[in-house]
Amino acid sequence: MAVYDLDEQDQIDELKAGWARYGGAITVGLVLAVLVIGSVQGWRWWSGKRAEDASVLYSAVSDAARAKDPAKAKDAVSQITDRYAGTGYAPRAALLYAKMLYDSGDRKGAAAQFTWAAEHAKEDELQAIARFRLAQVQIDDKQYDAALATLDVKHPDSFDGVFADLRGDALAAAGRGAEARTAYETALTKLDPKSPYRNYVQVKHDAIGGATAAAPAPAVAADKAAPTMVEPAKDPVKAPAGAVK
Repeated sequence: MAVYDLDEQDQIDELKAGWARYGGAITVGLVLAVLVIGSVQGWRWWSGKRAEDASVLYSAVSDAARAKDPAKAKDAVSQITDRYAGTGYAPRAALLYAKMLYDSGDRKGAAAQFTWAAEHAKEDELQAIARFRLAQVQIDDKQYDAALATLDVKHPDSFDGVFADLRGDALAAAGRGAEARTAYETALTKLDPKSPYRNYVQVKHDAIGGATAAAPAPAVAADKAAPTMVEPAKDPVKAPAGAVK
């Protein structure tokens, strides 16, 4: 029994010595671990709360868009772009509001919202949609060089066809027919040959002269994503997953 007690005491002494030597570092490590875990949990809660608040504002803008009431959407858009610019809801709200402004005749306001969405959207597709819409407004305002610069910004390959088509519109409106034909020909090679939208581009190409551009050979893969942009007049803006309706 005495031997057992001595062994036990030795173990206790070793533990005390170890704690005296490493206890401070262990304590610091435990505190840091607790802080990291707490920070991660806090960040998740904060991010979730912001997304929830932003979704409510987005819903308000969406309701105003259905009612075609830009005045009703103004306050919600101002809040979501000021307070929740980093969420996926903010650029979507700006796109909806921009379309409302454009439809109501406020092209300057629409251009400002499209510009904001293009600069703040984190998704390449949303950025491309915003720039496409902005270029349309710039063409309407006869700002052809600005429209061409907007369209020259890098965008997803799935937008090549519609961007080239709109580039052709800007060049044609600026009186640069030869360059417009080249742009339309590029669009024709990028768009799905079965798409009705491609026929529309072909008509514009033929209207300014030049040989008819041949459709891509079946062996050449047409842009598979092009059908999603077949009708640029529509706004393919969807709320992020989990949006509150």
